Amino acid sequence: MTDALQIKDLRVSFESDKKKVEVVSGVSLSVPEGKVVGVVGESGCGKTVTALSVMRLIPEPPGSIDSGEIIFDGGDLLSYSDRDMRAVRGNRISMIFQEPISSLNPVFTVGDQIGEALKTHTRLSNSEVRDRVIELLNLVGIPSAEQRMKNYPHEMSGGMSQRVMIAMALSCNPEVLIADEPTTALDVTIQAGILELIDELRVKMGMAVLLITHDLGIIAEVADEVYVMYAGKVVEHADTRDLFASPKHPYTVGLLNSIPDLKESKEVLKAIPGVVPSPGNYPAGCRFQDRCPMVIDRCRSQEPPLSDVGVRHYSACFRAHEVRLEG
Repeated sequence: MTDALQIKDLRVSFESDKKKVEVVSGVSLSVPEGKVVGVVGESGCGKTVTALSVMRLIPEPPGSIDSGEIIFDGGDLLSYSDRDMRAVRGNRISMIFQEPISSLNPVFTVGDQIGEALKTHTRLSNSEVRDRVIELLNLVGIPSAEQRMKNYPHEMSGGMSQRVMIAMALSCNPEVLIADEPTTALDVTIQAGILELIDELRVKMGMAVLLITHDLGIIAEVADEVYVMYAGKVVEHADTRDLFASPKHPYTVGLLNSIPDLKESKEVLKAIPGVVPSPGNYPAGCRFQDRCPMVIDRCRSQEPPLSDVGVRHYSACFRAHEVRLEG
């Protein structure tokens, strides 16, 4: 299967108090054409920084992409000039950001903002741009599109604003869509509608989707394969069904065990003890060691590599073959 996007050994750092701190450490992942690839992990694991690196939106300074490759259409995006990157960003690769309200400009109508992307990347006339904006708003399920395009962001609900962001991201028929926490702060019914919409549009348009989330329920619903990130590194990668049925990293087990069971009303939530270590304070050896119930001496001195532990299943754990999901 051909990959629409490949990230190879990506390393990203930020300068803090005149000290350079690495926040993404050698991340590699692939997004096959027409598939949904999920990236999951707690806040602070490097998921969003990885996505922003693909879009070349890391603020420099204080950030810097130190090494690696981001392969798209046979070229390395990290070698592109700013001009060449502008031709790709928002056109062939688009991104839905976490907070729709803060991502939309409050002083322009939503129609103008969607139309701006079309004017930047296409040669459509003003009337054609207007027709395309209405078409896009209808596509993402916004009723009365001709009237709604005249609204300002503050006149729309969170769910509607998120649909506007999706319309903007899809305006130029991208080959790759990056969705960074696309349902954050939305209620459950709206979440389901947004996820269903993204999947419908993926099928209809044949695009690849990189879905970034901390919610394993969302991953189970729409992703074909999953990368689990922890403290700036990929610690497990597998097909979604295989990962949920037979995880091979203690961190993944902790994430899966923390999902509440709605059938057990009195069940106590099983949280992973401790917190993700901050960049610059990563321990030697395995970065999950301080929170891991399976830690051994070797974990404290050696960093486990991401190794083959099954059919298209990879884990960065010395005891991967002993890992079991409770229940």
